[in-house]
Amino acid sequence: MSSCDILIKNALIFDGFGGSPRTGDLAIKDGKVLSRGPNLNFDEIGSTVDASGRWLMPGLLDIHTHLDLEVELNPGLGEAVRHGTTTVLVGNCSLGTVFGAQDKNGENPIVDCFTRVENVPKSVLQKCADKMFWDNTEDYLKHFEDIPLGPNIASFVPQSMLRIQVMGVEGSVSRKPTAAEETEMQRLLRDAMDQGYMGLSTDQIIFHYLSNDPHKHSRIPAHFADDDELKASLDIVREYGRVWQTNPDGEKMGRTIKRFFWSAGWFFRKPLRVSALTAIDFVSTPGLWKAMLGLSSVINSWLCRGKIHFQALGANFRMWSDGIVAPIFEELESTRELIACEVDDEAGRRAILDSPDWQRRFRLDWAKIAKPEKLGGPFSKLSNSENQSTFQMDLDEMFFDDTPVESWNGCSLQEVYDRLQSFQQSAGKQGALGDAEAEVFARFPDDTNTEIEFFLQGLRLYDTRFRWWFDSANTDEDVVEEILFHKQAMPGFNDSGAHLTNLAFYDCNLNTLRLAQRSGVDRVAHAVKRLTSEPAEFFGLDVGSLTPGAQADIVLINPDNLAKHDVNAMRKKIWNEKFENDVLVNRSDGVVEEVYIRGERVWEEGSRYSDALGKKCLGRALRVKRAS
Repeated sequence: MSSCDILIKNALIFDGFGGSPRTGDLAIKDGKVLSRGPNLNFDEIGSTVDASGRWLMPGLLDIHTHLDLEVELNPGLGEAVRHGTTTVLVGNCSLGTVFGAQDKNGENPIVDCFTRVENVPKSVLQKCADKMFWDNTEDYLKHFEDIPLGPNIASFVPQSMLRIQVMGVEGSVSRKPTAAEETEMQRLLRDAMDQGYMGLSTDQIIFHYLSNDPHKHSRIPAHFADDDELKASLDIVREYGRVWQTNPDGEKMGRTIKRFFWSAGWFFRKPLRVSALTAIDFVSTPGLWKAMLGLSSVINSWLCRGKIHFQALGANFRMWSDGIVAPIFEELESTRELIACEVDDEAGRRAILDSPDWQRRFRLDWAKIAKPEKLGGPFSKLSNSENQSTFQMDLDEMFFDDTPVESWNGCSLQEVYDRLQSFQQSAGKQGALGDAEAEVFARFPDDTNTEIEFFLQGLRLYDTRFRWWFDSANTDEDVVEEILFHKQAMPGFNDSGAHLTNLAFYDCNLNTLRLAQRSGVDRVAHAVKRLTSEPAEFFGLDVGSLTPGAQADIVLINPDNLAKHDVNAMRKKIWNEKFENDVLVNRSDGVVEEVYIRGERVWEEGSRYSDALGKKCLGRALRVKRAS
């Protein structure tokens, strides 16, 4: 007698391998895909789902997350799952939890490393660290068998934590490793490769600083690994056919490019798989993505025989700043001092803001990132052409959100600044939008006649509640689509779980599908492949397929609602009870109608989680098999 647990009927099925979709049925049994095809029939069916007019596809992969932390407090990872994500990759950017809390000799690496790099409050990080009982890479993978894991999870060995495991925080940022320490790091890395880790993640992003004394002025440990140390580790990664996840050093691009060429499989050597950040169209450096993808083309050519791609973000890069607390302000020496203060140390930040010496240095930094014609005073003739920063300060492109002054929300900082100027210059103090704004404007000094002074006074008045957003990259959808479908790029970068109140990209994979949808279902089929089987193959993971016998990780999408989805309209800040902290999230309700992990429905039509998510162990820790 033939039977299945779930029969999904009449869906337009995308197989994940790029072929044209076909209308048909898919059967699930014992957590696996049993069969798919037209008009499937069984003697016994547990439940039937009519998916007429819906798209059915493998669960999506999020290839770059920092959910290492949240998964310990909230193993269902519902914010990722509700957008169709059924596999997440962790241990990125040299940070992770594979060695546990590593809290030896009075050091607190989880808090020290993650606080500023990922903009997560120390109180939240400590909650996560307190959950960690393992101290080695094998027990880390095994512990997922004992918690109600939602999506599948796969991990890199993070280099900063590897160095800390062997050298301690102090040693990892103050000296070279001894020969014995290098040998031990290589042993631990080789053990992890045998256990099925995806590879090694490193970091060279200039924003990434430690948060605890006495190292607040030091970048995270991966920055201190020289070429010899890094090459020895990557030789192991290359030997196992695994992946090096990395990113560029904006201050040393020559060295960065040289390291990217390590991917090459010169002569008879095996290529090194490299997944690098990132193919993105920065507002400050438009077209740079073309150079990066062109470099990848050279490295991957028949001559070099490399295997490198650049991760791609499927939406505009919108970042919120809580006053001065945002990743971009780590780039400036003056504002870095403010970020180094504890989150609740408003008095400490105010003391810095009021310092004449700090104000002088901040004005010099502002001159690097503001449009010269807007600087005012003696700075108006300075040019930022030689000091190109990731963030270009332009009040016309910065927008207030969730501030205590209701009339500011939704306005650009320039609009509010212009009203303030009118208010201060009119004899009767006219120009404010109502009495509440006039009362606020009255608290500004009468000589607030430059954008710099306006910004500083806003910080003095409201500190982190002086909240605003801007788009730093990917502002043209056509360019975004071109990047997403470029041969040398790989979509799926979402940065989920990072920068709790600064970023929310959980739905970028859905936006990739929406952009593809504009060109028809065959383009969608290509996008599905790029978000499922293609990254699964690159990272060596047995997911991303609807092949009979595969784990039944499945997504049902409403294409009509997808076409209307607006990633920017659906971002909002909510209270996270597990963290006891605000987080910024996306919502795609109505787009993703159902999500299955291991054949269990975890997200249902009507925008709700099933009872299984966060209560049953559904996903698994994925282990990469050694390449032959």
